[in-house]
Amino acid sequence: MRQAGVLDVGCHSALLTVVRRRPGTVLEPVFSRKVRLRLHETLDRKGRLDKAGMKSVERAVAEAVAADPRPGGPEEVFAFATSVIRDAPNRDEIIARVARTTGTRLRVLSGVEEARLAYVAARQWAGPTAGQLLVLDIGGGTVEIASGTGDQPRVVHSLPLGARRITRDWLPGGTAPSRRRLAEIRKYLHRSLEAVPGGLPQAEPDGRVLACSKTFEQLARLAAAQGKKPRSGRRLALPQLRTSVSLLADAGPSRRAKLPGISRHRAEQSLAGALIAQALMEACGAGSVEICPWSTREGLLLEHLGPPHSTADRSRLVG
Repeated sequence: MRQAGVLDVGCHSALLTVVRRRPGTVLEPVFSRKVRLRLHETLDRKGRLDKAGMKSVERAVAEAVAADPRPGGPEEVFAFATSVIRDAPNRDEIIARVARTTGTRLRVLSGVEEARLAYVAARQWAGPTAGQLLVLDIGGGTVEIASGTGDQPRVVHSLPLGARRITRDWLPGGTAPSRRRLAEIRKYLHRSLEAVPGGLPQAEPDGRVLACSKTFEQLARLAAAQGKKPRSGRRLALPQLRTSVSLLADAGPSRRAKLPGISRHRAEQSLAGALIAQALMEACGAGSVEICPWSTREGLLLEHLGPPHSTADRSRLVG
């Protein structure tokens, strides 16, 4: 019985996920371990991790791997770092230090590859009858966009418009000093999205738009809690998002962390995330999005162990 694992080292956590395949199932969860990180607090203006940041990555990787209780561990673990390390000017030093102290060598995926893998995961989650898919993923450093009708996307884009990056460049401390600054950010985002060569893929009337990120997930929960009727938080409509942008803009990070759906460690960049989500949906002509719980990590697991046998087995995949 083959097993595979993914160690995903991002801005907010290092997460080890191990799965296996049994006859008649797709991917069965075996083990997971999350170690919290706060790498955004250790970045300088050029995006370099300081010594404390590098030390915290070493500790998190070591703790995540050591926590696996099974002798020998999985047959293979794909350890990768997202944009906070990938884009750091001292990336090579970070990777070398982690490899030297933990025995685990982090690999980096390009933004385009992350977009492709997010699409692969979303396609399997949606099922083969889903037709046209438009997949949106907001990370800390980049935004990934992919679309297509088959198992692999036809169009992929990765843009330097992530929530952490926009917070750093436009919203120091996570707060907007004025409505004028909000308008400037909106203008910058729309111009950046309009400048994509060939234009962005558009939502199709008979297609589906899937949002694969914690940013979208938390915004959907926030929007669901603001409604008069209880909602599942699995869909986010553009009018709801615009209301949430105003709510987040009027609150500082400490107040946002108390809002439904907004986690404390993402509160500072939640306003930027909402502005990016709004700009993306408007630029792609998406009136609403479905929240997809799978992204790059699940895409890697699917490609390592093969696609699911049937759409009926989708619930067995790691979420």
